[in-house]
This record gives sequence, structure tokens and C-alpha cells, in this order.
Amino acid sequence: MSSGFTVGVTGAAGYIGARVIQELQTAHPDWEILAIDNFYQGTVREIGDVTVEHVDIRDRQHLAESLRGADAICHLAAMSGVDDCDENPELSYEVNVVGTNNVAWLCKKQDTGLIFPASMAIFGDPESFPITVDQSREALNWYARTKIVGEAAIEQFAADSFPAFIFVKSNLYGNYTVNDTTISKGTVINYFLSRAESGDPITVYEPGTQSRNFVHVIDVARSYVRGLERMREQLRADETGPTHYNIASDSDLSVQTVAEQVQTVAAEHGFETTVELVENPRSGETMVEQFGVDTSKTHAELGWESTWSVEEAIEQQLSTD
Repeated sequence: MSSGFTVGVTGAAGYIGARVIQELQTAHPDWEILAIDNFYQGTVREIGDVTVEHVDIRDRQHLAESLRGADAICHLAAMSGVDDCDENPELSYEVNVVGTNNVAWLCKKQDTGLIFPASMAIFGDPESFPITVDQSREALNWYARTKIVGEAAIEQFAADSFPAFIFVKSNLYGNYTVNDTTISKGTVINYFLSRAESGDPITVYEPGTQSRNFVHVIDVARSYVRGLERMREQLRADETGPTHYNIASDSDLSVQTVAEQVQTVAAEHGFETTVELVENPRSGETMVEQFGVDTSKTHAELGWESTWSVEEAIEQQLSTD
């Protein structure tokens, strides 16, 4: 029996989106899920009893037709990599800016709640630690700039119209399975693990001391479930406007430290590799040597916290492959 609550998920075949749907199916099997993706990167077509429909968020009419009746939307369709956005600036503008405006405009017309993932990249070189959601925005690359513009659009559309959560998420890692297919993405830790498993050197961009906050994709997906539960309450109370939450863990390790951890655990499981510092090809990147994030508001208001550790994930993957 349906609960009468319908969730739309854009980017549903992607790294986060497919897992969000799995978590929703477990936590709220009575909720209806409308799943769309243009399959630019994602390949999953079926997730449990949910079929992912081929829809491009740049097509405003098709978008509106596919998500008509949604009470809340998790907007996860995006060009999400720094390198991908640098190489395809026009496409990333169309997807991350125009597409996000289309989704926000739809939410305004339908009085639909919206959860949107920003990125820690919007803070550039953070001004202080731990990082809070209200710190100033500073784009060091094109990806961050598109996210800042998307965030601003949602804030304006949501004001006095619909509830919107901006999830400022840190660096993701980890994998999971859908229909016996492993879902992963070439993020820092996942890249290190794939290099170790293939016996290739683990290459670390200089200087190696740059720190990142690492959070597991499964934990991030869980945050969307908690966000939707909270948003449902806001919709019932006719609350509107944007609210920002940091989605992060307590693991702010240097990339060199993570690479060496992967190397050590890999050796224990028969994978021999080396760690090599290489020239950093990126023109704009955060180089801070600490990356603590304040998640107290997220814990208090959403009841969410990270449960995976980097060490646990490294051990799990290398012991099962």
C-alpha cells in the first residue's frame, strides 16, 4: 500500500543515485520512486522494482512530464568531476547550471521539495576549520563554479516557495552492487585501490600532503533518506526556503597517507604496488593540510552520521577481490 509520498531521483543510474534508491527501497518500501537518467555515465536500468527512465534534465518539458507528482526530488544528475568539467565546460554548464535551474523551476511550480548536492569544492581554500556551511564560496575550478551557481539558483527559487536542502558533501569513496554489478567511480581512494589491484604504481599528485575529508558513498546515500524524512515533515508544515547541511566524516587524511594505507593492506592480500608522487596537472585545487568539517547541525537536525571508516573500506575491498 502506498504511503502517498513520491520521490523523484535525477541521475538515478549514477554513483550516488542508484544507492539512494536502494536505501529508499529498504527504509521506505511503500514510497513511490520516479527514477530518471540520461545514461551519460550511469548504466543501471533496473534497481529492484524501479525502472530508470531515459530523461535528460536539460529537456524541461520531458523533465516535467517524468517527475510530475513528485513530493520531493533528489537532484543527483550532474557532471561531477573536476577533470570532466574542465574538458567539457559547455556541457557541464548545460547540465550543472541549466539543468539544475530546470529542476528548481519544476519544484517551484509543483511545490516540490528538493535535495541538491553541492561539494566541498565550493569553499576553495577554506577560511577556517572545522568547515561550516556558511563559509564564503570560492571557486578554484570550473566544476566548483557550476556548483556555486546551481546552489544560488536553488536558494532563490526555494525562497517562500518550497523546502530545499543543500547537501555540501565531501570526497566520496567506496562501492556497492546493483543486480550483481559493482557500482563505483574513479574518486581518489577508489582510484588508489584499482591501481593496487592491477599492480600498477599508486600515483599521488604533488605535494601529497593535501588533505581531504573522505565519506563512504553508502553513508552519503543514507543521508538522503534522512533528508527526505525531514523534508516530508517540512512539506506537511508548509515550511519553505533553503537549509544547508555538511555531509562528511571524521576522516580528513592526506592523500599520501591514504595511498600508503592502501599499499600496506594491498601487500597483506598479495597485491604488490608502489606509491609515486607525480606532478599535479590541475590548475585549481585545494591544497590545505587539514580538512575537518563541522557536521553537528547534520547530526542534530537529520539524525545522520557516517558509519564507515576508510580503513574498513580498504580492507573490505582488497579482501574480497
